[in-house]
Amino acid sequence: MKKTYKIEVDCANCANKMEDATKKTDGVKNAVVNFMTQKMIVEFEDSADVSQVMKTVLKNCKKVESDCEIYLK
Repeated sequence: MKKTYKIEVDCANCANKMEDATKKTDGVKNAVVNFMTQKMIVEFEDSADVSQVMKTVLKNCKKVESDCEIYLK
């Protein structure tokens, strides 16, 4: 399953850090962060609990880029 999230990030390098952190999160099959459109597309593993995985993704992204935001609603 793929889902798209609106994000807020200040620079392309920070977007790359967010993408890497997301890809390393358990339950995520693949992720693409687009700085220009301020969107993140996340492909989840089949058995993943999407809401729980995204909470972890947000936590992991905040570790690498503290002022980023992912709008989960």
